[in-house]
Amino acid sequence: MRIDFLTLFPDLIRQALSHSMMARAESVEAVTFGTVNPRDFCYDRHNKVDDTPFGGEPGMLIRAEPVALALESIGVTESSPACRTAVILTAPTGQSFTQSLARDFATFDRLVFLCGHYEGFDHRVETQLSTHVVSIGDYVLTNGELPALIMSDAVVRLLPHVLGSEGSLHADSHSDGLLSAPNYTRPEVWRGESVPEVLRSGNHQAIAKWRRRQALLQTQSRRPDLLAKARLEKSDLDVLSS
Repeated sequence: MRIDFLTLFPDLIRQALSHSMMARAESVEAVTFGTVNPRDFCYDRHNKVDDTPFGGEPGMLIRAEPVALALESIGVTESSPACRTAVILTAPTGQSFTQSLARDFATFDRLVFLCGHYEGFDHRVETQLSTHVVSIGDYVLTNGELPALIMSDAVVRLLPHVLGSEGSLHADSHSDGLLSAPNYTRPEVWRGESVPEVLRSGNHQAIAKWRRRQALLQTQSRRPDLLAKARLEKSDLDVLSS
């Protein structure tokens, strides 16, 4: 997979991607990262990438033309070679980013994140240049780089050979629509709190049953909205109603 970031701050992106799992993913050639700066495609004397909105709204908007030219420079055009490319505009007005959407994005050959600043982009960037508009939550940030990095992290860890243990994907929160069960490591007792006995029992069937119960109860307590979409069995409903 190739992931590009259209950003006014490429150094911020490169620094974030040079650590931990993202660096590992690139080192094993699971993904290639790139950046492109729309300011490099502004041809006035001040390289001005933004302008005031029509209608008297406050703030500034990133103009559509430098964005289009920047995308063309990295081969993202209407006549691009046939490959599955998602051009993702990060904005608080977009659809919510979920684990399901991360899995969908992981099937693409290429992702391009459009990272906004100021009051965002000229709306024609959304209507003519992007394929998806996505939000990471119901709040407003000062830039689109952080949401883009969060989404790329969620996607890249799903790619083959990125995680040391593929089984850990199935234990993640949201992998089956529920929050994950609590996890513990050594020591068995820390500041008076013990690891649940079932996790030390070696009884894998009992452990699996305990983990499922805890995942259900934790989701019911913290994110009951998720239960409406989760894949539940009759035994799960018994736990939730007890």
